[in-house]
Amino acid sequence: MNARTEPTLLAGADGVDRLSRLSNTHLDALEEETIFILREVAAAFERPALLFSGGKDSLVMLKCAEKAFGAGRLPFPLLMIDTGHNFHEVTDFRDLRAQELGAELIVRNVEDSMKRGTVRLAHPGESRNVHQSVTLLEAIDEFRFDALIGGARRDEEKARAKERIFSHRDSFGQWQPKAQRPELWTLFNTRLQPGEHFRVFPISNWTELDVWQYIAREKIALPSLYYAHQRKVVERKGLLVPVTELTPARDGEEIIDKTVRFRTVGDITCTCPVDSPAATAEEIVIETLAADVSERGATRMDDKTSDASMEKRKKDGYF
Repeated sequence: MNARTEPTLLAGADGVDRLSRLSNTHLDALEEETIFILREVAAAFERPALLFSGGKDSLVMLKCAEKAFGAGRLPFPLLMIDTGHNFHEVTDFRDLRAQELGAELIVRNVEDSMKRGTVRLAHPGESRNVHQSVTLLEAIDEFRFDALIGGARRDEEKARAKERIFSHRDSFGQWQPKAQRPELWTLFNTRLQPGEHFRVFPISNWTELDVWQYIAREKIALPSLYYAHQRKVVERKGLLVPVTELTPARDGEEIIDKTVRFRTVGDITCTCPVDSPAATAEEIVIETLAADVSERGATRMDDKTSDASMEKRKKDGYF
């Protein structure tokens, strides 16, 4: 019986114990697959890097990498593309976690691409989030990375559901959906032509619920934004927009204090919290069981417009 449907069928102390065992078996299988993929990357590529933002998905991947290779023995650096508009709680946590693991952390900034003229904003208030792809491709060229390990999951968004675990990128860094390689029997074709690279997604088969169950089980520390806290927000187009210097309230909008948490954390200009009192990973697991909207659908302003669709961005070199 599937561990994800089991909660509706079990009751009582015996049911709770059985559910716990089923859940752990399911998480063990996902963890084993992720570790296998991480080791495949280390074996198949010369210059891989792990994309590490300090967010929950990259922290889950980092935990699996620690189990795969040992603390202080990661065979690849950590790479972050920083828009300059990230929550300081997340970037501070990113630096702390990298230091704890003794990992090499490489940070490249969209602002430097703007100074070089390779990124040009349409107006000063434009979100820099979509422009990360330019800085990422520049970092790939600078360090000659041949594989980038990312924390994307298929359940997040329909374009990501189309993507393979080992996702080929051409010499322009672009994703071609119709040129995907078969992945039968966990056999991966990792051959590359000069200038090409792979994006690899070891937790592609995980769901948001899996991630939170794993965080709870492994007691993975996260930035405080992921848990309930008081924040000033405004309601805009069905989202709770945080009131910050980068995202001020507009004329006619009422600023309200709410207890919120972030389901996903990204650039301040496009990331919104959700109304939630959940203060622990276990409480978030319960909330996630009842969620009927994906985390990106519920919290990302940049996913609301067709011009900035995920598939188009991925074809242009986005994560």
